Amino acid sequence: MAMSWTRGIKHVVVPRHAAQLVETRGLAIASKAKKGGKGGAADAAKTPALTKELKSTTVFGANILKEGSDPKIQPDSEYPEWLWSLLNKRPVLSELRRKDAKTLPYEDLKRFVKLDNRSRIKENNALTAKN
Repeated sequence: MAMSWTRGIKHVVVPRHAAQLVETRGLAIASKAKKGGKGGAADAAKTPALTKELKSTTVFGANILKEGSDPKIQPDSEYPEWLWSLLNKRPVLSELRRKDAKTLPYEDLKRFVKLDNRSRIKENNALTAKN
């Protein structure tokens, strides 16, 4: 069927700009700026080298606005206290189950309830899953 359709098109006169719209390529066009090689070493040489002073005072890539600059690193006293506790290890469910629930701090008790509920839901889903 496709062959009969293409035979019919051969005899139709189509303006050049219309034909270009129909026959578009889906491949990327190589830029004219890159001449020779794969460009790995050439691209690295073109990027400006950042000074150590600039690296230590600026957070690169944190700017999300079109116009603006990357934020400067502030002293530790300018950041909130909770920020420094984000990387602290929290107890896993098995540790919390071994401890007495009555002696757990409030944050650990909340975590225990959340993790225990999640675990029970996963078990129930596994039991009722259709094989």
